[in-house]
Parts: sequence; structure tokens; C-alpha cells
Amino acid sequence: MKLRRMVTAAATAVLALGVTTLAPTAVALDSTAAATAYVALGDSYSSGVGAGSYDSGSGDCRRSTVAYPELWADANAPDSFTFAACAGATTEDVLANQLGALDSGTTLVSISIGGNDAGFGDTMMTCVLQGTSACVSRVNEARAYISDTLPGVLDSTYTAIRDRAPNAQVVVLGYPRMYELDGSCFLGISEESRAAINGAADLLADVTSKRAADHGFAFGDVRTTFAGHEICSDSEWLHSVTWPVNDSYHPTASGQSGGYYPVLEALA
Repeated sequence: MKLRRMVTAAATAVLALGVTTLAPTAVALDSTAAATAYVALGDSYSSGVGAGSYDSGSGDCRRSTVAYPELWADANAPDSFTFAACAGATTEDVLANQLGALDSGTTLVSISIGGNDAGFGDTMMTCVLQGTSACVSRVNEARAYISDTLPGVLDSTYTAIRDRAPNAQVVVLGYPRMYELDGSCFLGISEESRAAINGAADLLADVTSKRAADHGFAFGDVRTTFAGHEICSDSEWLHSVTWPVNDSYHPTASGQSGGYYPVLEALA
């Protein structure tokens, strides 16, 4: 389902100046100034894995037509939109494969990145298959990476984005907590494992938001919008284990539209 395009170029120009009347020449000039060139970077949480409705042309990147970048573009009608996010992407993948659409004319960039660098997929697999002790140990390895190594690789990625798109507003989207603790799940991993995973998600948010702020980027904390919609809640916006497994632990279409899209809309 696509959201209706809501914003006209004229309205954007008026709101950007904060005035109610403009001379004809000023209207024309400011319509040009308000032109939006949007580039969506990032990993599977940005490409829309788990939401379904995949663009067949996106191949293994699995870009969904109901992922939050598409929803924002549908609602705001940017002059150009490049959807470069790709399932499985790390910061290295962003640097190598996703920055080509950025230039001095880019006005908006969104990105979620860092979870795969920290071993998100391997951590969840360990927790599901190997029990509480192995899960907590693997989560602690991820936490060490997030604290010690991730800040540097995020700095390199954010610097490259700013170098390529010096005039863009950059919005960094975080990740939700995975579980509602003391929730409605009676099977699956232990409550101790769920708490450990949530704690790592909180650390990842803290590190990412600090690095984003230090680069002058906005941070979109989706833990607030996903609150009450985690796995084990009564209204889940995240998949648990799925078959095939590719959608496991990713937002549903409701998670994209209710958890991610409004955060980007509020910041952009």
C-alpha cells in the first residue's frame, strides 16, 4: 500500500520561508531551492526485508515497495529518489557500493547501518540454536565490538557521506529493541537471552546516536515507536523466526509504516 503524495512544491517553498505571501519571482526561485533529492542508504532494515512486496529488480538487496524510504518518497514527492539500501549491508558495503548517487545536489539522506557490522545475524542464530549461556556470551562479543570498534567505522562512513553530499540533511535511523520482556511468549529463547539482546540494542542506539550527533546528523530513535510492538507483545511489528529464514527478526510492513516512517517524516 502506498501513501498519497501530500506535499506540493509551492507549499514547500512557503513553509520553508515561514511567510504567507511571496512575489512571483520569489515563488519561482524558492520552488527551485526547495527541490528535494533523496537518497536512501543502509541495510535490510532500510531496504525493507520482512515487509514483503519486494521489487523484483532489486535482486538480493530485497528492496520493498512498502519500506520506509519508499513510503517517505510516496508521501513527499521528491524531485529525485534513489533507493540504494541493500539487505545484509555493512558499513564497508555502504562505502563500496551505495554512495554513487550522492553529490552536492543531494538534499536528504537516510541510513540504518551498524547492526551487521556487530554480527546481528550470527548473534540471533546463536541465541536461537545454542541456549542461554552461548547467547549471552555472543551478545557480550557484540557489545564489545559496538563499544570498541563500531564508533570508528561509523565515523568513516558518516564522513564519506558528508564528503559526497555536503549540502544534505542526513537522518540516521536506529534499530528497535527486539523483545517485550515479561511478554506473551512462552516458547523460544529464555528471558535472560531476550534481556541481553535488548541491552545490546540499547548500547547500539547510544553509540550510533552519539556518532551521528558528532557529525551533525539527526538520529531517529525507533525504540519509542516500536514500544509495545516488539516480539512477545500483543501487537508485534517484528518477525520472530520465519521460514524461509530471511525475514526473521526484521520489521513487518506495519513496522516499516508505523515504526520507521513516522520517525523519518518527523525529522526530514
